[in-house]
Amino acid sequence: MSPILTPDHLQHFLDTHGIEARLFRPQGDTATVETAARAIGCAPEQVIKSVLFLVKREGERQPALVLVAGTVSISYRALATILGVGRKKVRMATPEEVIAYTGYPVGGVPPFGHPHPLPTFVDRTVLAQDVLYAGGGDARTMMEVRLETLLRITQGRPVAVTSAP
Repeated sequence: MSPILTPDHLQHFLDTHGIEARLFRPQGDTATVETAARAIGCAPEQVIKSVLFLVKREGERQPALVLVAGTVSISYRALATILGVGRKKVRMATPEEVIAYTGYPVGGVPPFGHPHPLPTFVDRTVLAQDVLYAGGGDARTMMEVRLETLLRITQGRPVAVTSAP
């Protein structure tokens, strides 16, 4: 099993690459998008999730990281279509697989700073915000990052994988 990375590892990644983003620990509960938004003092739509999926292609599983506003659900069918596979070829990664691919535990996965770059897909719900709050390396730490920085670092492909209006 891969070592579990921490906010300190993420801060080192930010510093090493000169990335303008801020790690912080909000006062109050951050267990849900709504409580995190209240603790941060932002709109719930600004709190984003980094969700890892595994896609079965040619007998092997390939990772796909999806960044989405925490207030919406991802359509597996839409994601499968974007990835060019059938719906049954896409599944959400297990907590162990999330650590293996990203280095970070579920609930704290940042959109970047993983041991190896991941193919990243950025939902339109994320593209609608200028300032975003993402996982900061553990369940209590958040990362504030501007959309343009997020897109530049992740090289994320803009997609529509939610049923958001």
